[in-house]
Amino acid sequence: MTSKSRLLVVDDELPFRRVLQSTLTARGFTVDEAGSAERALELVNQHPFDLILLDTNMPGMGGVEACRRLRELMPHVGIVMVTVRDAEQDIVQALEAGADDYITKPFRFGEMVARLRAVLRRAVPENVGPAVLQAGDLEIDFDRRLLRRAGKEIHLTPTEFNFLALLMRNQGALLTHATLLRTIWGPEYGAELEYLRAYVRALRKKIEDDPAQPKYILTEPWVGYRFLNPSDAGV
Repeated sequence: MTSKSRLLVVDDELPFRRVLQSTLTARGFTVDEAGSAERALELVNQHPFDLILLDTNMPGMGGVEACRRLRELMPHVGIVMVTVRDAEQDIVQALEAGADDYITKPFRFGEMVARLRAVLRRAVPENVGPAVLQAGDLEIDFDRRLLRRAGKEIHLTPTEFNFLALLMRNQGALLTHATLLRTIWGPEYGAELEYLRAYVRALRKKIEDDPAQPKYILTEPWVGYRFLNPSDAGV
């Protein structure tokens, strides 16, 4: 993330927008705000944005429909939905409309900033990323296709490596079931959840101290998985 990443806050509650503007500006973002989805659509036609923080429940055009239209206008912008509900249906609707991630009110501002930064990192093309990444006691070498844990090489099958590489390149970001399946297995996949469960179980056995209490590969129930770098736990 650059110190001038431009972010659009879309929420119908003025006091909440002002708090977010102040907080996010202090964290290094350039912040614009919109009180409605309709105003947000006007602004994205006038200025480029790196991120959009979009409330789900607004009068007029709802957040899900706004997300769909914003994604059409700006295919590469990062979109994080803000919702007061965490029901599976609400989350799935937001992600299917094109959201990159979601956060549920009430939330901690540190968590929100971490999610925003994760979405920005995910937007960076893979070919400009580092050849080697470290997270906790894991070190992955993308060029040599090797994984080490505490300095010891861990054997991974090609698919296991591809799965873990995708997760580690997108540290902190929510990757949906469909995204994982289509990226690793191909565009014709999207509903074979048993594939994901099997590979997550296998990877956890190889990289986690306690597979039943994972610290790296976290499950987002009904939605997908998120790779957590223990070094970022205090963000």
